[in-house]
Amino acid sequence: MEGPSNGGMLYHEVQESKLCAVHCVNTVLQGPFFTEIDLAALASDLDLEERRMMLQPSAPSAEFLSEDSHNVSMDGDFSIQVLQKALEVWDLQVIPLDCPVAEPAQIDPELENAFICNLQNHWFCIRKVGGEWYNFDSLIAAPEHLSKFYLSAYLDTLKSSNWSIFLVRGNFPKECPISSFEASNGYGQWLTPEDAERITKSCNSTERPPEISNQNQQHSEPLIPLEEAAEHEDEDLKAAIAASLMDHPAMTNAEADTPSQNENKNIIEKDK
Repeated sequence: MEGPSNGGMLYHEVQESKLCAVHCVNTVLQGPFFTEIDLAALASDLDLEERRMMLQPSAPSAEFLSEDSHNVSMDGDFSIQVLQKALEVWDLQVIPLDCPVAEPAQIDPELENAFICNLQNHWFCIRKVGGEWYNFDSLIAAPEHLSKFYLSAYLDTLKSSNWSIFLVRGNFPKECPISSFEASNGYGQWLTPEDAERITKSCNSTERPPEISNQNQQHSEPLIPLEEAAEHEDEDLKAAIAASLMDHPAMTNAEADTPSQNENKNIIEKDK
């Protein structure tokens, strides 16, 4: 099945803190089904399971027990195992694209419904909604429409750039009640395809709105001042994840913060 219709709306999450894995899972499902706390709990369960396995007599080494969590960092970066576990809740299977079982998707990717892409600490989803393909990368302002021809070329470009690509198959949620979730978090938004197209065109225009220009200037600055500006937000995230992980130590940092969705809403209002 293709997935939710939601009255023709697209669900998109713009990057908040370092939560690209959360955004990726939710855009695969086309609704705000998971929070960072939910994924942190799944990561904690996976860590406990792995540690129990390492305590077995046949385990190769006990050194693993002293290592950091392999499934979540204190900054909110999650492993592919956590994403797999979250999507399994919805009867979805995550398959590496280079596996033999995924060979048909390599030949005709447009016949599938969703892909997950990863490079280092960034995750994003490419998803078919309403028969059309969109790039739901949380680092862009709105879902970007992809033609079927460009989809194949884009996936090939990602592979040649050392991105890891995973195919998502299974019974996607039929629909997410928009009214039940529209105020459930601060980074999700529902857009019509027309609104998404207007935002994308505005961002790609040479005469960009002031807020987009400011966004680019902010990204041209060093990372350290940007992280200092988001210090309070990151502290809240770290505290929440720490509460779920108990005694798991921190890992490395993930990607930097990006602006909120308020800029997107301004663009829609201006276009209207």
